[in-house]
Amino acid sequence: MFNGLIAYLDSIKARDPAPRSRWEILLYPGLLAVGMHRVAHWLFEAELFFLARFVNHFSRWMTGIDIHPGAKIGQHLFIDHGFGVVIGETAEIGDNVSIYQGVTLGGTDPANGIGGKRHPTLANDVIVGSGAQILGPVTVNARARVGANAVVTKDVPEGAVMVGIPARSTLLDASEYAREFVPYGTPCSETFDPATQRFEILQCQLEQMQKQLTALLEERESIAAQLEAPRKGSRKSA
Repeated sequence: MFNGLIAYLDSIKARDPAPRSRWEILLYPGLLAVGMHRVAHWLFEAELFFLARFVNHFSRWMTGIDIHPGAKIGQHLFIDHGFGVVIGETAEIGDNVSIYQGVTLGGTDPANGIGGKRHPTLANDVIVGSGAQILGPVTVNARARVGANAVVTKDVPEGAVMVGIPARSTLLDASEYAREFVPYGTPCSETFDPATQRFEILQCQLEQMQKQLTALLEERESIAAQLEAPRKGSRKSA
């Protein structure tokens, strides 16, 4: 258990440059909220619903983070700052997920009155930027990033970067996803601002077009060189 806690603290330190020590991370409201949710979820699974709700309400009062006792959370969830985060009853979160302040994993209101799966599923290594809203029983697949203030209502492909309302992919090259951890689900840079969202999308598309143009020019030069080689050979033989 102690080793698991140390690994959890180290995983947060790897994603947040602010803390100077593990002791400082122990004071994070997100850490407290996840820890109390573990207790609430255990009570919920034991059908002690009132006690589970009591722990949930106490946790929300302490941290400003509302995680329904029924939500399923994997290992090393990092809720940075956290205030205003809401995670619904049927939400499922994988391992090493990062969520920033103001995020909602919200549900839909079923017309037939049957609850069922109403909230999102986040796969491993997902990053959700501040203020983002992920609504309904959608799946955000592994390594995807959801930009600040984006509204997601459809499934997100693996490794995609989603921005806008409604959220859409920025069409970044897949090689970009292998870089080090990037906070806030930013699409192209670490200076993403919701007020300049359209500019950011255009910038991403321009970068992608430049890469494609460079590849086409290189391919053209290669083909030209291959066609020129036989001509030079025939001139020498003549």
